[in-house]
Amino acid sequence: MEQEAQKIWEQCLDFYRSNISPEKYNVTFSYTQLESYTDGMLILRVPTCFVRDMLEKDFQGLMRASFKKYFGNENVKLYYRIMVDGTNNVSTVEKQKDPAPAVNGTQQRLKNVSPDTLMAPAVDDLDSQLKPEYSFENYLEGESNRLARSVGESIAQNPSRTFNPFFVYGPSGCGKTHLINAVGLSIKEKHPRMRVLYLSAHLFTVQYTDAVRNNKVNDFIGFYQTIDVLILDDIQELSGKTGTQNTFFHIFNHLQMNNKQIILAADRPPMAIEGLEDRLLTRFKWGLQAEIEKPTKSLRCSILNAKVKKEGLHIPENVINYISENIDESVRDLEGIINSLLAFSIVYKCDINMKLVNKVMPRFAEVHKKESITIDRIKEVVCGYYNISEDELCSRSRLAKVSHVRQMAMFIASKHTSMSNVQIGVNIGNRNHATVLHALNQIKDLLDVDEQTRHELMMIEDQLAN
Repeated sequence: MEQEAQKIWEQCLDFYRSNISPEKYNVTFSYTQLESYTDGMLILRVPTCFVRDMLEKDFQGLMRASFKKYFGNENVKLYYRIMVDGTNNVSTVEKQKDPAPAVNGTQQRLKNVSPDTLMAPAVDDLDSQLKPEYSFENYLEGESNRLARSVGESIAQNPSRTFNPFFVYGPSGCGKTHLINAVGLSIKEKHPRMRVLYLSAHLFTVQYTDAVRNNKVNDFIGFYQTIDVLILDDIQELSGKTGTQNTFFHIFNHLQMNNKQIILAADRPPMAIEGLEDRLLTRFKWGLQAEIEKPTKSLRCSILNAKVKKEGLHIPENVINYISENIDESVRDLEGIINSLLAFSIVYKCDINMKLVNKVMPRFAEVHKKESITIDRIKEVVCGYYNISEDELCSRSRLAKVSHVRQMAMFIASKHTSMSNVQIGVNIGNRNHATVLHALNQIKDLLDVDEQTRHELMMIEDQLAN
């Protein structure tokens, strides 16, 4: 029977080769082996979670078609044996993730159609839209996220009894979405009868627009008023959308008055989001605001080591340190470079070492020696370039020239040091976080449209490099 199953699996592999490119086959099916096929249960060996994820994401339909054609059973129960610790030869068996079914129309509604209270699914049927991989178990803690995580865990224990609303903010890729998902998952685990729903502010806006077009705004509001825990991501997307804000205001008030938990996330604090109505802004500040900053080097190393262990890889410590030194903007970038290194090592059958890192790294970050650039050096060079004193730079002057220099210094400090926005503000005139964030956004906007600003930044960075 085992030999027969192996022959069938070889036919499946030939089927895959004829239907996908050699490049895709080489990084997926070429490293997939049949372990067993018994009573409709198929176990495949894959070297890492990375390979499993690619199979799940891109080839579920193709695999089902091959099972029906060659095994004579399109309902094969597929499992993966994944190497989780290559050093100690430890593996685990995981069931294939089934595509999320559309329950009572929930999945379609959450795409672009307004929810209807008359069709609101029961608790057991409501698709929370949470990502199971974004849990507290794999959310690593560091100085940059300790407060936010602690508050999130407290809320999960007693929703609406501690901090409500809970507003999380920080730059893109710092782990906000992971954290608020983790809170939602933990609430569902501890309070299974609660109706928990996660969605982005953009999707909320799309649904509202659909409700207006179909004259179903009352149904739209009514549906969201049935939610026990509403988790809304990227809240800055509501900026300037008056109709959506008004509707969300009524939903917010209803949930708040009925002791329902509200969790919000944005890339900046409420006060720094332009285009928000004052009454909505006031409510965002009722609960607790927690900042998640860019991960520290220590946390970056922990994230990399956890990713490496999960994929069953062996990466030298000096490579881990080098990556953590040069990629500090985003957790996603850290995960991305590990995935890229893994793909390169599989396709080209080479070890993951500094030579390979130097080949892959430019795709993710410009390598520079941050430790040689200090905030004092930045202030010195910036003031020298613009011909103003450091006292003027740190003063309360609102002259356009001085403000521009101050904003440029803050932008360069954020780009070339590991200092938080709070630390930058303290060192440049004792400004607060919102002022620094505003400065960063101002310079970013200018760099997009103003050649002179791009030239100034290039000249200052050249001086800093010398």
